[in-house]
Amino acid sequence: MRRAERRRQRSALILTALAAAFILVPFLFWRGTWFGRALTEDELGKYFTDEAQPRHIQHALVQIGERMSQGDASVTRWYPQVIEQAKSPHAEIRITVAWVLGGDTRSEEFHSVLSGLLQDLDPMVRRNAALSLVRFGDDSGHSEILALLRPFTVEAPAAGTLSYQLPVETPVERGTLLARLETGQGILDIQSPVPGTVEQEMIEDESPVQEGQGIAVVAPGAEQAWEALRALFLVGREEDLSAIEPFVRGEIAGMHEEIQQQAMRTAEEIRRKIQ
Repeated sequence: MRRAERRRQRSALILTALAAAFILVPFLFWRGTWFGRALTEDELGKYFTDEAQPRHIQHALVQIGERMSQGDASVTRWYPQVIEQAKSPHAEIRITVAWVLGGDTRSEEFHSVLSGLLQDLDPMVRRNAALSLVRFGDDSGHSEILALLRPFTVEAPAAGTLSYQLPVETPVERGTLLARLETGQGILDIQSPVPGTVEQEMIEDESPVQEGQGIAVVAPGAEQAWEALRALFLVGREEDLSAIEPFVRGEIAGMHEEIQQQAMRTAEEIRRKIQ
């Protein structure tokens, strides 16, 4: 009972903090975080080299991606800087790069870099790279696309005593705090590597865990499922139908009607191709 009460208190604190953030953060930081503000050429150059502000680099990358989609040929002058960011130590930047590189399917350099990003340690980098490769007619990231439709198991990064911070069925984004791990060297925050919904807590709260042990399952997020189903419309295989059918039947929580309709279209297209 005491554990349940502590968890309810933690949930209440989290919701309070989120409510405050929704009010304060947009007002205080909108200019620094809103990627829609157009950058001048000089600003692009400065932002790409601003290692102290990773979000400036992300802003520059998003601007390049938007200009690609508009057919702006002059944007090619920035391609070397875009490619260089694929080596960034910041996963958030590599995630953005993996998406932007799908914007020009004529670039063999982009194609090559995306193939390399399929080996990235971060699952969201791999997934974005796989989706972008489909735009090149390349299905080498097929397994990563399927992973977008399946639950993701979060593992303990070290041995220690685990305390969950969120209840089951809570929606999460990448980076949301799932649990804290008390180790001999201090306390580690365990964040969700992927967006979705907490589907299962795999051990009892405040129990010991070993390094690499599964601690939580995160069900697929709606946006990721949508992108995966669109990609599989193009590169799906007969064996993928088992992963798609639960979305067709509306069995996956948190999915809106458009996702079910896309799942139907994707399944129909795969069956048409194998007939």
